[in-house]
Amino acid sequence: MVKRYNCTSVQVKSFMPSAFILSQGDEVVTGQTVDTNAAWLGDRLTQLGIDVLGHVSVRDVEQEISDAMVEATQRADFVICTGGLGPTDDDMTAHAAAQAFECPLALDEVALEHIRNLYARHGRVMPEVNQKQAWLPMGARRIDNDWGTAPGFALDVNDCLLVCVAGVPREMKVLWTERVLALLDERFHLRPGRLVTLRTTGIGESNLQERIGRFDHPEAVISYRTMSPENQIKLRFVPSASDELVRELSLELAETIGSPVFSIEGLDGELGGSLIEVIGRTLADKGQTLATAESCTGGRVAAECTSVAGSSAWFLEGAVTYSNAAKSRQLGVDPTLIASNGAVSTEVAYAMARGIREASGATYGIATTGIAGPGGGSADKPVGTVHIALATPSDDVHRQLRLGGDRRRIQNLASAAALDLLRRHLTL
Repeated sequence: MVKRYNCTSVQVKSFMPSAFILSQGDEVVTGQTVDTNAAWLGDRLTQLGIDVLGHVSVRDVEQEISDAMVEATQRADFVICTGGLGPTDDDMTAHAAAQAFECPLALDEVALEHIRNLYARHGRVMPEVNQKQAWLPMGARRIDNDWGTAPGFALDVNDCLLVCVAGVPREMKVLWTERVLALLDERFHLRPGRLVTLRTTGIGESNLQERIGRFDHPEAVISYRTMSPENQIKLRFVPSASDELVRELSLELAETIGSPVFSIEGLDGELGGSLIEVIGRTLADKGQTLATAESCTGGRVAAECTSVAGSSAWFLEGAVTYSNAAKSRQLGVDPTLIASNGAVSTEVAYAMARGIREASGATYGIATTGIAGPGGGSADKPVGTVHIALATPSDDVHRQLRLGGDRRRIQNLASAAALDLLRRHLTL
């Protein structure tokens, strides 16, 4: 038997709270709708310094929703529930809360008037079924929704704050910003800790762990996040951590990791940013330019360059020379070089990089050539073999890769590796 709790008045907390996220809906459980709400809320809660204990999705079954609410409120100091506040029979959040916490539903006249006015503003009469949305658990604090018909509500149950809001992402996000944050601050007097993110590329998560070793500090915790083609190390500091400690520990960790770190975010004096943003800033600061010649990556390197504002100051042009004839015609690659070494080779990669640099007049030329698959590989050059080259004013640099995965993954990783080759050269 699941233990039930009666609703009580709001109690103010002084510690950093824990949270649990509850999503509901058959469409969410069956995968017909991707639950972006949970990811978004988890990120926002973490930014506030709140410890997210977990997330669960349940079907549109009143008993299951009710049981999930009880379990979540037993585990956490704050529970946020999204969805199930609409007018149809499968919207059961209010009924489930009433059952779970023995708070009978009561008609909220203010909520009802709000729904009627919303329809009236659009020249329509409120359907009677929408009256269901104005029935809220007794003792709940109404959360006005000026962006939709479904009011939310907040309950204090067993020393836990339960907040239920609309599941439509557009409404949920504005309700979080305009309504829920105030409730959290009122109850918990939030003092978010500092978050510093070290962004790396060209190194795997296990290799990062080996370099860092055991991390144990009383004022900071470390976590890892993979967002291919980069891996991120997140340092979360307690609210009382001094600026000096935050800076010292973050830079010490970056030094331990070494060259794979391409930016640091959340630290005073550090601009942060993505790999291409870091490269673009460096090129712009130095008054230097870039051009690209691509085969296996199909223009992805050039697309990445032009994805950031201001790239016209440093990116000149890109050529997708997929065929051998195009490599010769546009980049001046000697056909005999291709015939003797193959299009996927160190020699051809160098020739492509030098060719685009000379043709464009850019400071740097980047080239990629490889086998993205699924076919075309051989024993000597299996699928995933990629050659990248960088032509510079002083010397030329080459790197050979053996990448795994499907075609898209190989192309994306090769593009990132090409840009990282330039980034590392720029930091010499």
